[in-house]
Amino acid sequence: MAVPHPFRVAAEAKDLEAMTATLREDVVLHSPILFRGFEGRELVVGVLTHVAETLEDFRYTDELAEGDTVALRFKARVGDRELEGIDFLELDAEGLVSELTVFMRPLSAINAFNERMAVRLGAQA
Repeated sequence: MAVPHPFRVAAEAKDLEAMTATLREDVVLHSPILFRGFEGRELVVGVLTHVAETLEDFRYTDELAEGDTVALRFKARVGDRELEGIDFLELDAEGLVSELTVFMRPLSAINAFNERMAVRLGAQA
């Protein structure tokens, strides 16, 4: 197996400091829930902190890398709902994450995730 991308290593270890170091200052996170992305390292790390605390039994199951892109397939739970998805990383010339797009399925698990995230972020579900 090839060496895993540092973002994956940090996410699996739940090491927010190491994860922060993998992100560009102007990183953009494209959520599976919201139309508009989250911009900037500080905001993105804040969102990812809530995501890490919302998803249970989170684990990456596969990693595909080619050039300046990395696709990380994951599985997790939200309550009694099984969830699977992909973190699609777009990298800059130094290998830092410039864009992170998250894809998830199925809809019932996304809805459960959205409800929990809304509570964590102080929004109305």
